[in-house]
Parts: sequence; structure tokens; C-alpha cells
Amino acid sequence: MAICIILSGTGTDGTLGLKAIKGEGGITMVQEEKQAKYDGMPRSAIDTGLVDYILPVESMANELIKYTKHPYIDGPKKIQNAEEKFKDNLQKIFILIRASTGHDFSDYKQNTIRRRIERRLAVHQINKLTDYVRFLRQTPAEVETLYKDLLIGVTNFFRDKDAFAALNKKVIKDILNGKKQYSPIRIWVPGCATGEEAYSIAMLFIEVTEKIKKHFNIQIFATDIDADAIEFARGTIYPDSIAADVSVERLKHFFIKEDNAFKIKKQIREMVIFATQNLIKDPAFSKLDLVSCRNVLIYMDTTLQKRILPLFHYTLNQNGYLYLGTSESIGGFFDYFSPVDVKWKIFKRKGISIDRHNDFHRMPFLRTNADFQKADKRILTASNIRELAEKVILEDYAPPSVLINDKYDILYFYGKTEKFLTPPTGEASFNITKMVRSDLKYKLTNALHKAGKQKKEVMIDGLKVKHNGSLISFNLVIRPITETQFAQGLMMVIFEDKTEHVTVTKRLAVASTPDNTDAQMVVLEQELQSTKEYLQSTTEELETSNEELKSTNEEMQSTNEELQSTNEELETSKEELQSTNEELETVNSELQDKVEELSRSNDDLNNLLASTEIGTIFLDTKLCVKRFTPTIANIFNLIQVDIGRPIGDINANIIYQDLYKDAEDVLATLKQKEIEIQSKDNKWYSMRILPYRTVENMIDGVVIAFVDITTFKYIDFEFRKS
Repeated sequence: MAICIILSGTGTDGTLGLKAIKGEGGITMVQEEKQAKYDGMPRSAIDTGLVDYILPVESMANELIKYTKHPYIDGPKKIQNAEEKFKDNLQKIFILIRASTGHDFSDYKQNTIRRRIERRLAVHQINKLTDYVRFLRQTPAEVETLYKDLLIGVTNFFRDKDAFAALNKKVIKDILNGKKQYSPIRIWVPGCATGEEAYSIAMLFIEVTEKIKKHFNIQIFATDIDADAIEFARGTIYPDSIAADVSVERLKHFFIKEDNAFKIKKQIREMVIFATQNLIKDPAFSKLDLVSCRNVLIYMDTTLQKRILPLFHYTLNQNGYLYLGTSESIGGFFDYFSPVDVKWKIFKRKGISIDRHNDFHRMPFLRTNADFQKADKRILTASNIRELAEKVILEDYAPPSVLINDKYDILYFYGKTEKFLTPPTGEASFNITKMVRSDLKYKLTNALHKAGKQKKEVMIDGLKVKHNGSLISFNLVIRPITETQFAQGLMMVIFEDKTEHVTVTKRLAVASTPDNTDAQMVVLEQELQSTKEYLQSTTEELETSNEELKSTNEEMQSTNEELQSTNEELETSKEELQSTNEELETVNSELQDKVEELSRSNDDLNNLLASTEIGTIFLDTKLCVKRFTPTIANIFNLIQVDIGRPIGDINANIIYQDLYKDAEDVLATLKQKEIEIQSKDNKWYSMRILPYRTVENMIDGVVIAFVDITTFKYIDFEFRKS
């Protein structure tokens, strides 16, 4: 059991500890901001969205006692054993989360899911899972909170420094050495959480490129299912407690210090593209040199891992790298990846075809003996027993048949087909028209044409063929397969044996007897009849094709004229697009100049405001903070994350209660107000409140300025005293 309690204080160290304890399944309590003398640390913790209780100090003890007496603390099994339908209720919870967020947790590791659900029961003092399901249905906000709870992952900059050192030494240098200067380098960081890992990898790449003095087009795609975490990562602002994980050199090189926070520099931010993505169902990135997926697979069960790892293999370039967490592995996918560093879980992609792997699962008739040897050993289940029985029945009782594609190539053999098919001499071929016995060739070819054209089953009765001295009577059936979309164009050729074998040699004394002559005549007549039918069919097809060609020729002539007209229009459009493109380039160049000019003006303004040493706050029309100068920190406890908060919620170091009301009056009357006020540390300020006017003379808020007049006040006091 772990409990984090954050009380009045400044800085953000408490936030770092809160995230760590929350990630391990502990609970978090924070003192109310209004009660705290210094609200910096409580506010920083609350902004994470991970706090379970926001309470006044005097209420914390009671909640702690209740929590420690809950059955979850004594042992989660007590809750589980008391609830007979635990699994059913768990599925109901998954359905509620899926309906609210679209994300399905049913294939995540159940033990982890249960622990975090049971922790929510303890937080709300609920003893039965059925009651918690009812609570979720009645409280949509709890569904969102539980969803956030299930997504929590512990992350920080350069987590496991030795692992990042191994990545730098064995992967990054190898990737850069294999690329030409200015070549693209693509990296994917799925499950990036609040961005620390993605930025850490970006820093490593920058350090190596600066060392070898080469430039590359590096793109890092950082994705996570948690939209709030992605939004935080895009903000690039991290608490100053990251100094515990990031070296002083890197802080100077890659960060800008702002009050109690560090901001990622533009050079690093532009390398990383953040996006919300569901790793399980959303499309993946491709042509990657590195996939860094650390501490994501540990939350997924074997079924999901077997879907994700082949996906990573597919997305990587030849000899691309996979970087996992120290508690993760590639399971049985040794044909997909080879180990580079076993200890720090770095793997290199092997060059097998992922498409063939997918076809193996979708089309059983494409499997080879080698595929079956590589397949996982199956547990004997009812479905496997049925599959085994069907296999025996097919081999012993089903008629001999073959599965062919639209080019008549044989894909799969069923039963004993050697009576009707023989390997051709010369170059090897699995084309059925080359393998079929010569006395059946024309009949089979004609039947294949009809079946392929009409998309219907074709049957030819009463065919005969000689095999091992016996005369076999059979029916030939051609059946197109139309049941499934992926099997379009496939046909089944079935040889239905209709007579028992009659041994000709035992009945014939010599080859020239009348019976033998009759048998030979039957075969010859059969071949002649097949030839006639085949020629007749071919003639009809040629006549039809000739008519179609004439019609097609006329259509092509018309289409050619239309294409020529379209080509002229495209040529005109091309010229217009080229002109537009030139205009866009010009506008883009002008916009770039404007951006640079705005950036310089912004820097000048920041320096001007800082140099005046006048504490100034800019408020919008709702009296929320828009901007402030560094000097204001002596009067208000303001940091960057306070931008957007109402000024009335900010603790002030002045002895004056009507600031918010005065700001409202100025905004309503547009008349400035000036007053002298005293701070709690005995300093005097001249406070001036006036409307904020835009260039168009529009009112867009108010400006509050504080000028330190302490010296003048004391001089005046001494003068009056004398």
C-alpha cells in the first residue's frame, strides 16, 4: 500500500512523486488550494488529473482510516471471493468504458485491470463489484476517471539510463552510419504518454548528429491513446523536478528555464509529431528505422501481443530496430526479430514476409509443411478434434479434387489424384491443363472455360480413363468458389469415381481381341468428341470476342477523343496550378518573414517588460490571466500553467480584498483606477487598473500594473514625522 499526500508548498517535486505512486496503484491526497498558504505544489499536483482526494487538512485523517480498513487493502481476494460473478461484472465494466471512450480493455492483463478497479472501490468505499457497476452507470464522470486510471503509465526522461546508453551505442549510431546526409529517418514511439521518452530519443539523435557533424531529416511520431497526455506533451513544459533525470548539460542544451519549469527548445519540438492513436485498431506508421515501445506490452495479454509484434515487424524497414521495456520480450517471434542487446531488450528486424504470415492465417490451403512445423502447438480442444475428423474424412472418403486459381494453377490437392493428373515432363508446372491426362485435356479445358465464364457449376458425366490396367468411369465437376470475397476466381475441380475398377488385362488374352479393340475405340471416340466440342466452343468464343473487339474499338475511339480533350484541359489546369504554386511560395516566404518579425517583436516585448521591473498582469474579458511580467512573482504566486485561470483564484501577497471587483468595474466603465496598497511583507505599491485596448480600439480585457513605491512611502513618512 502506497499513499501520497501533498500539502502547502512551492515547486513541483510533489508532482513527480505523485505520478510514481499513482503508477504503482497507490492513492493520492492533496490539500485544497484555497486552504494552502503556498498553493504552488498542490496546484501542480491537481493539474495532473491523477488526484483521488482534494480535501482540507482536517478531513484527510478520516479518509485515510476508511481507506486502510477497506477489504482491498487487506487483500483483493476478499472482494473477488465475495463476488461470485466477478468476471461477468468485469465484462460489464469493459462495456461501459468501451461505450464511453471507444477503447476495449478486455484483452489487457486481467490482474492489472482488477487491481486498479479494486483500488477505485476502496477510494469510493464500495465493497461489491455489482455496486460499483451500478455506480458507474449512474456516474459518467467515474467512467472517465476509471479509464484514466487504467491508462496510467510511469514515465520520465531517460528512464533506465543504462538502457538509453545501450540504445545510443548500438542503435542510433548504426542507423545514422547507414544513412546518407539529409536522408529521412523515421521513428515511432507508441504509448508515448506525456512525451518524455520521445523527447529523450530526439536529444540522443541530436547529440550524435552534432558529434559526427551531419544533418538528417529526423521525424519522431509519438502517439498515445490518452488525448490529455498528448496535449500535455505538445505544451513542451515540464516541472523543474526533471533535473533529477536530465543532466545539467542537457538542461542547458535542450531546455529553457521558465520560473519553476523547463520548456523544450524549438529544435527538439519540431522533430516530434504528436498524435492520438489507438495502437490496437488504428493504422500504424510505416518505413520506420526504429520503434520504441517501452512498458506498453506488459499491460497486454498474449493475444494482443501476438497482434502487435507482427505489426511492428511490418512497419520497420529492413534491419530496423525494436526497443522494448526491460520487463518485456518478443515472445515466440524469433523468426521476426534477432536480439541485439538481451538485457536492455533491443531487437533487430529479420527479413521475412509479413504478407505471407497474414495469408497463412486467412487461407489454410496456402500452408506448407514448413508452415505447420513453425505454427504454435495447439491444445486439444473440441474445435481441433472436429478439424482432425474432417481431415480424415476428406482424405479417405471425399472424391479426389484440386483447388485452382484463375490461371488454372493448382493451389491445393485433396485425396488421391494420380489417376487423373500426372506431373508433366520438362519444366515443372502445377497448371492443371498440363498435368491432366492427355485423353481428358480437351474435355477439362472446355469445362473450365464454361465454368469460368458462366460462374456456375459445370458437370460432365460418364468419362472414362485407364489406370494400372483398369478402366475407370467418373464424372468431372468444375465448381467456382463464390462464398468468400478473397476467394474470387478460385475453382474446385472434382473427379467423382462412379464405377469399380475392372482389370482389363485379366479379361484379355491378347491385345488384339475384340473386347480390347472396343475399349480402345471407346477412348478414341471420347477424345474425338471432346476435340469437336472444344473446337466448337473455341469458335463460338472467337466470334463473340471479335464482336466485342469491334464494339471496344469504337468505344476506344470515342474515349481517345475525350482523353485528348481532357488532356488539353489538364494542360491548362497545370499552368494555372503552376502559377498558383508560385503565388503560394511567395506568400509562404512573406509569412515566414512575418513569423520571424513577430518572434523578434515578442522577444523585444518580453525584455522590455522584464527591464521595467513593473509587475504587470494582462487579463482577458473574463478576467483570466493572459500574460504577466516576471516582477509580478513578488505579488502573486503565478507560474506559466496559471495562464487561463481567473485572477480571483490566484493567491496574492497584498492586503487588499477588492482587486477582482475593481477589475470588473474598470472593464464595465472603461475608466482607469489607481490606488496605493500594502503587501504582507510591508512593501507599498501603486496599483493602476486600466482597459486593454487593441490596435482597432477594441476592449479586450484589463491591465493591472504594480509600481514599487516603498522608498517614497518611507521618505514621506519620515518627512511627516519630522
